[in-house]
Amino acid sequence: MNERELPFISELAGNLNDSPQFLQVILGPRQVGKTTGILSFLETYRGESLYFSADELLAPGPGWIEEKWQAALLKNSSCLLVIDEIQKVPNWSQTIKKIWDAQKRAKNSYRRLVLLGSSSLELHTGLSESLAGRFQLIRATHWGFKRSLTLRQMSVEDFVQYGGYPGSYSLLHAPRKWEKYIRDSIIETVIGKDILQSAKVQKPALFRQAFGLLMSYPAQDISYTKLLGQLQDAGNTDLVKRYIDLYEGAFLIKSVHKYSGKAVVSRSSSPKIIPLCGALISREIFSTQEGYGRAFEAAVGACLINHGFETTYWRDHTLEVDFVVEDRGRLFAIEVKSGRRKSTKGMIDFLQRFPKASAVYVTPQNIELFLNDPSGFLKTLA
Repeated sequence: MNERELPFISELAGNLNDSPQFLQVILGPRQVGKTTGILSFLETYRGESLYFSADELLAPGPGWIEEKWQAALLKNSSCLLVIDEIQKVPNWSQTIKKIWDAQKRAKNSYRRLVLLGSSSLELHTGLSESLAGRFQLIRATHWGFKRSLTLRQMSVEDFVQYGGYPGSYSLLHAPRKWEKYIRDSIIETVIGKDILQSAKVQKPALFRQAFGLLMSYPAQDISYTKLLGQLQDAGNTDLVKRYIDLYEGAFLIKSVHKYSGKAVVSRSSSPKIIPLCGALISREIFSTQEGYGRAFEAAVGACLINHGFETTYWRDHTLEVDFVVEDRGRLFAIEVKSGRRKSTKGMIDFLQRFPKASAVYVTPQNIELFLNDPSGFLKTLA
């Protein structure tokens, strides 16, 4: 596969040509091809370029960014500067703001600058507080089913269990090695390196335990109190919420909240936890039909989220709709049917309350169509 075909690389190329007045920020999880894609892009880039990664240094300071900026200045006036893992540099956003605004005041031609990062909490704070109006945000996501097939032939069932991280696909023939790769190279790297080294986390051991617990409840809405009760330590629900925010900021999960039918979605409700790819889900989940059904539903939710849909769910006592999506003025109520028995009463009640909604059923028979093009799938059924 040509790495330039990665969606975020195509978007970057277009932005650099069309909007040179903005710095470019590529944001997404580890091990989904951000670095590989950008290095491949630079190999065919027609102008001068420089690439540096803050991940390679133990403790880069703000002066490190200025040093690399000066290196680009000395290269030539149109050099493209790429800085990877920018969130590793303390006060990075203030430094970027200073050098970017200084360039603007000097009325130079806009120097092209690309920043890459794998921590949305760290980056969004800096972007919103220091760099508002100066950047275009490009999202890289876990690999979907269609793109995964370009590396390895796999069934939907394989994708639901193992999909998301392309580097792991060569190990699918050796399940123990695959599990070790996901645990050591993905989960532990993100927890130990991206989160615990950069954020203040109370009770790190409990924090690690919480991730395993969350991954055993894919696509289930579970109260903060229940989660807290299953952790082997004392704490409070604010601690659990903080843990979930950190895992969400590192692109491991998404907490989907309850649809209210109003402009503001209820964030006080119990969240439905969606692992952003199947590879993260606890392996024991797949030993039962019920567990696989939950993972199947999680794959649908992750697909919606990774394609940029604002995704919620709906519940009223025992009545439930798996996912609710609003897109371009249309409301979709999505029921996921993996083969396990599920009541249709929730959908019926929801459509009575929200008659403008379109009912959508994702089943084993149409799941490939949905995973390959969720936007087109919904558009067809609107």
